[in-house]
Amino acid sequence: MALEDAKQQVDTAITREGFRGLSFENTFGGVTSFLRRTLTKDLTGVDLAVTGIPFDQAVTNRPGTRLGPRAIREASALQSPDAPYGWGFDPLSEFAIADYGDLAFDYAHVDEFPAALEAHITGILDQNAASLVLGGDHYITFPILRAHARKHGPLSLLQFDAHTDTWPDDDLTRVDHGTMFYKAVKEGIVDPARSVQVGIRTQNDDTLGVNIIDAREVHERGPVETAKKIKSILGDHKTYLTFDIDALDPAYAPGTGTPVWGGLTSAQVSIMMRDLAGINLVGGDIVEVSPPYDTSGATAIAGAHVAMEILCLWCWTRRHG
Repeated sequence: MALEDAKQQVDTAITREGFRGLSFENTFGGVTSFLRRTLTKDLTGVDLAVTGIPFDQAVTNRPGTRLGPRAIREASALQSPDAPYGWGFDPLSEFAIADYGDLAFDYAHVDEFPAALEAHITGILDQNAASLVLGGDHYITFPILRAHARKHGPLSLLQFDAHTDTWPDDDLTRVDHGTMFYKAVKEGIVDPARSVQVGIRTQNDDTLGVNIIDAREVHERGPVETAKKIKSILGDHKTYLTFDIDALDPAYAPGTGTPVWGGLTSAQVSIMMRDLAGINLVGGDIVEVSPPYDTSGATAIAGAHVAMEILCLWCWTRRHG
């Protein structure tokens, strides 16, 4: 049936009627949207909107993550003809998922960017859709959290990362991808006691009360037990999941700005993400994919898989029947 469908389908990102269903067109051609979802700015009836934030002006080392959303979308075409493995349901057919395109902003006015991004995400949430964000550097999570906290109240943060990103910074005008969670905790939009950072392997003495599961603990405990510990911390609290691709070891994701050895494997992450099914997820993002530093495309492929897993986690608790 899929082969017959493939003969008829082309550019489903712009030709599909509605928002549901797998795409059987050639994965190497056609208009690129995330998982071949319909491209639209009208979110009427949409359950979840995927949006790209091509911003990398807050990095402390190598830039290039402005190209991340485009690369993740292209890599996601590899997954578009099939339901995700291991979940037991097909979110692309059961839920209305759309590609909302990218945030438009003036790169020359960095000071205006945080408010523009917060308004962009608020616009999605106000249309009763959830957001799945493709970054961009990790600073983008801060304005996104502000938009979510306005709707949901203080959130649990589930962060996969090599770095805590909680270095002290009391200057609210600074835009820095290493200090935004310090600000988020101080601002009260993240509840540190019910938050957890996974894969950490850089030194930061003050964790601000956030629970840390460093990379070594994941390696020693294993992904199954790690997922159990994460769920015990989050409980049923509303949670935002942010995944910095440098949580993965550079062997699996070399295309990132601040790679650190000793990281998580893609196999560990895939097990943990599936075993986290049931957490009260309200939104998520995948950030710090920097295509110029990975000519193989493996980092973008990993990013696309992470995005699919976040999508599945959001859909899991909202299935019917």
